[in-house]
Amino acid sequence: MIEIPRPHNLQDLAALFETFPIVAILGARQVGKTTLARQFVRDQPHTWFDLEDPKALARLQEPHLALSPLEDLIVLDEIQRMPELFPLLRVLADRPDSQARFLLLGSASPALLKQSGESLAGRIAYHELSGFSLEEVGPDQAERLWFRGGFPRSFLAASLKSSRAWREQFLRTFLERDLPQLGVRIPALTLRRFWTMLAHWHGQVWNANEFARSFGMNDTTIRRYLDLLTDALVLHQLQPWQENLRKRQVKSPKVYIADSGLLHSLLDIDDPDRLQHHPKLGASWEGFVIDAVLRQLGARRDEAWFWATHSGAELDLLVQRGSQRLGFEIKRTAAPRTTKSMHSARESLGLDRITVIHAGEESFPLKEGIHAMAFTRIRSELRPLE
Repeated sequence: MIEIPRPHNLQDLAALFETFPIVAILGARQVGKTTLARQFVRDQPHTWFDLEDPKALARLQEPHLALSPLEDLIVLDEIQRMPELFPLLRVLADRPDSQARFLLLGSASPALLKQSGESLAGRIAYHELSGFSLEEVGPDQAERLWFRGGFPRSFLAASLKSSRAWREQFLRTFLERDLPQLGVRIPALTLRRFWTMLAHWHGQVWNANEFARSFGMNDTTIRRYLDLLTDALVLHQLQPWQENLRKRQVKSPKVYIADSGLLHSLLDIDDPDRLQHHPKLGASWEGFVIDAVLRQLGARRDEAWFWATHSGAELDLLVQRGSQRLGFEIKRTAAPRTTKSMHSARESLGLDRITVIHAGEESFPLKEGIHAMAFTRIRSELRPLE
């Protein structure tokens, strides 16, 4: 399979190792964690332990004897299989004058994060890896990236048919094998039905009561399902921004399937032409663009919100870091126009400018404080956050 360089991720890993002796790459299965790690260690001494390999497990039967003599970069792939290593890693990382560093690869389960955070506090940094970005594949591949999603094997597949087959196999394996390995005991069929319903809800405000009625369960159980898929990094919750206003504001998150390719598989959209005529076309593009904007800005998910009032005013994306507060509207059109909602959002949230990301080819001012930016130009015109 073709290997696509991921320079920003490599730079981020190098920067984290300047401060922390232990770095963990977290991401959904098959998102490219192992490939990225191999790119990172390629030109430096390292020792690799694949915890799904019986030979590696045999070497680690006495982990202290196996790891303590090593002074290079030590990679522990599928670390969630041996969380009992965390206390030992703390001891090894604290040794005076030790040159050993540890690169951990694993799925982001709540238990894994809790155990590593408690055992390695102050010693570990986390790097969340998503699928391919627009920058990594190039703007000429934007439509392919949108439809197939960013999982490497889906994006690089030789045909649409093989890409779709890979995604369907991923969904099945994730539900039937990966989640149970993380301690999830919910039937795969139930979670598949829930995940599919979420795909039809993609880009909408979460409504626990609606889902609870559909599944005949209480709100607490349904919320647990939502958080489970979020923790597994296959779902994003965009939290609502709350401003000190007299207006009644929406307080529930919006939900987005994290990967656009998985979204299209869950919606049973098997080719780009069908997507163009599907009711979720606009919502699919909105989620894809939000992800691209956040990556271009270098913004974390906890720096991103949406804003909406019960009277109808809303803003698709609000990004805040320090004193910077940026507003974005996303429109699947080549001829965007200003709306009353945009003016209300700009005034209520105190924004200097709202940027309307659209599907056309040109960028241009719409009205004072509102600027239209072509999606194809976000890499050249949208400056990263400071």
